Amino acid sequence: MTTTIGTRIKALREQRKLSQDELSRAFGFKDRQTLSAIETGERKVAADELLRAAEILGVRMDYFTDPFLLAGDGQFSWRQTGVDGDKLRGYEEAAGRFIAAFRTLGRQVGHKPPLIRPTLSLTRQSSYDDAIAAGERFAAEFGLGDVPARRLAEIMAEKLGILVLMVDPIEGVSGAACQLPELDVVLINRNEVAGRRHFDLAHELFHIMTWKEMPPEHIEEAMPVKRSRVEQLADNFASALLMPSAVLDRFGDWAQLTEAALTDRLNEVADELLVTSQALRWRLFGMGRLSREQNMAISDDTLRNNGRNKPGKQTPPPLFSKPFVRIVATALDEGKTSMRRIASILGLAIDDFGELFAAHGVEAPYEL
Repeated sequence: MTTTIGTRIKALREQRKLSQDELSRAFGFKDRQTLSAIETGERKVAADELLRAAEILGVRMDYFTDPFLLAGDGQFSWRQTGVDGDKLRGYEEAAGRFIAAFRTLGRQVGHKPPLIRPTLSLTRQSSYDDAIAAGERFAAEFGLGDVPARRLAEIMAEKLGILVLMVDPIEGVSGAACQLPELDVVLINRNEVAGRRHFDLAHELFHIMTWKEMPPEHIEEAMPVKRSRVEQLADNFASALLMPSAVLDRFGDWAQLTEAALTDRLNEVADELLVTSQALRWRLFGMGRLSREQNMAISDDTLRNNGRNKPGKQTPPPLFSKPFVRIVATALDEGKTSMRRIASILGLAIDDFGELFAAHGVEAPYEL
């Protein structure tokens, strides 16, 4: 608990833009080293010091002790468009509670985090071809099959130990990657069209597996005027993973297709691969399977929503994920938390839990 308190004091200090010297003076410490030792967990925090910290930093006491709070020990990278900073910080705290709940309850019911973290041997100096090759190799080595998008989330959870959560975020957020000392997490807006969900999932996977070499920005614009090199590497990796050359070989030669026939084929194949037509278009062009003339002749409007006037009615995937819901059900069954508390953390009504467990094929705990 000492480490948690110190980590949270440091997180608040940095959020308030205070130096260690400034906060040390506010505490009445004789030197900065005392605060440094608290922040690193080397020194315990006395009860009166904890009260003082809450007063100075303007938070409730339970901010420092609540296990269902992610503060200071998780790094987020948000994929969003035009979201207000304060709103995003508020949602980050809410999403952090989901993750903290999984971590805390998982420990209590005996769930062990993965022993080895997944990594890619790529750096900022890697070429786009390197990223493409890594995406192709990932799809092949993990046996993602003829439609890689279909099994990607399952493979990330079962083979790599990544917690994948389908969420209902605030408007403008499409997804996020989050790294904790012992856990990797990807959050995806489940209300996006399938093609965008799958691309975001593969894109965030890249960030998870390259976090040490290429830490992503805290806030990433999903459609910026100019993309950073890291984001372009992530896009190339995601594109190749979802549309490997071996899979695209099944659809034959594109060189002879023109105008409406080309557009129809792009939309048809994109639907089959569960990607967007635009992503398929640029993947084929990058591979040289579409000529420059073919590419320039395609109207963006004809590919929007994979050729539909508006997005078709889709049933979003169930909220959260099966591994997450299984941990929650086990913790409830073993009395590690109450239904009322977990409902508050997840932002659900108690009556919603029966449907949530059923959607994931998880046996409901005795409380239901």
